[in-house]
Formats: sequence, structure tokens, C-alpha cells
Amino acid sequence: QFLMVALNLLEKRAGYLNTGTWSDKAIKEARIYDDIYEVASSKSANYNYIPKGYDIPEEYDYFHCTSNYTIFGTQIKDFPKCTIPMVCDMSSDIFSRQLDFSKFDLIYAGAQKNMGPAGTTLVVVKEDILGKVSRKIPSMMDYKIHISKGSMFNTPPVFPVYVCMLTLQWLKDLGGIAAIEEENEKKSRMIYSEIDLNPLFKGFAVKEDRSNMNATFTLENENLKDTFESMLKEAGINGLNGHRSVGGYRASMYNALPLDSVKALVEVMSELEQKA
Repeated sequence: QFLMVALNLLEKRAGYLNTGTWSDKAIKEARIYDDIYEVASSKSANYNYIPKGYDIPEEYDYFHCTSNYTIFGTQIKDFPKCTIPMVCDMSSDIFSRQLDFSKFDLIYAGAQKNMGPAGTTLVVVKEDILGKVSRKIPSMMDYKIHISKGSMFNTPPVFPVYVCMLTLQWLKDLGGIAAIEEENEKKSRMIYSEIDLNPLFKGFAVKEDRSNMNATFTLENENLKDTFESMLKEAGINGLNGHRSVGGYRASMYNALPLDSVKALVEVMSELEQKA
């Protein structure tokens, strides 16, 4: 999708918001075809916040942003007002919260976080932004061709698509996006409250930009690392290691993760404080 967006929309210049590894990769791919301008970046702070107050030039072909960052634990809470087409990579928080989706002109999201197994990608696009570039687009990379063939220009990955259907039915039965958003907010409030109140831990992302999907934090006293990780193992908690570029720990709280799992982690963190 990094490449397809540029192939289908980029004619002269586009603006990208650089807030992490994935937007960095999207910029790299888009630069193959034309001029890319970073409207703002938090790279100098190791991506621990979401830039704000930047300008998006009206003459650009489109503006690209990434809604949530799994590695750094940041999330865009307020999307900018944009007079040009707005493209958003929502791979890691799609269907997790209510948004005004009408303000986006193209949304893409890998299925592997909140929809189903890896192997398929959701693309939602307003057709009136397509067909405006002068280059020839390879058939497999042309959004218009995929639309004209009902998303079956090539043989679709049947199993991932089927599992996505089951997941979306589960979400609908829960009460839809409004219901899962409420549950996700409960989970994030619980973990961030413990991070802020427990002196043994420190959050990585600035508070106003904290992600409801991925809580990143470090242990203030490295001497307690073995004890903490032994307690996590005893409690049956795994997969908590942070990305190598951040270190520390990362609690991923996608839609399928129950509130009780967050409670179990918070109880271990609280118990560590009592033992220390």
C-alpha cells in the first residue's frame, strides 16, 4: 500500500506526517516516484509524540498520516483539517474507535491487528480521487482495476477474508465500534493509571498522545528486571517485550484482548511495587 498510494495519487508532490517507523517506510517508497515533503516529524524525539500545528500546503496532491504506532505507543487523537485528499494508514487501530471517516479520502489497513490473520488488506477509497495521474500504473497496482473487478482481480486469500468476516460479525454482536471503543478505553485507563501511579515504571509516549492499542513503558530500576519478568511468567503473561528501538515493555491491547488480561498485568506491576 505504501507504493500503491504513490502510484495512484502522486503526480507532483505530497505531504507526509512522519511519526514512526511505518510512516518512514511509506515516505521511502513514495519517494521512488516523485517529490515527498515531511510536513512534520517527531523523529528527533524517537517518535514519542505526535506533531501538531503544522501546515499542509493546498497545492499538494495528498496528505498521508499513520493513525497509531505500535512500536512507540502513540496515536493521533485529532486529525488535521485538510483541503486536499487525506490518506491514512490505520493498520493498528482500525475498528477500535469511532471517527469521522468521511474526512478521509483513502484508508488502508492490514488485517492482522483488529480484523483477522495476516494476508489481506482493507482499502477504502473515494473513487473521485483516482485516475488523475499521468503515469501508467501496472494492473495489479491500480486501485481502479481492483474496484472494477469487485476486489477479485486476482484470486483473493479466502481464509483471511473469511476470518475477517467472522471477526467483524463478532464486533457487530458486541455492539459495534462504539462498544469496543468503550472497552478499549477501560483497558488503556487501567494500564496508564498504574504506569503513572507506580514509581517503578515510566511511560514512553507523552501523555496526550498515548495509544489505546499499545502502552509502552520502562522499568525505572533495572535491578528489578529479572524479578519482574519472573513474576510475569508465573502469571502466564508473555509477549510484553518492547521493540528494540524503544526498549522496556509494550502491552498491546487490540480489540480481542479482554479486560482481565490487563488486570492481570496491573496486578503484577502493583505486586512488584510492594515487594521492592
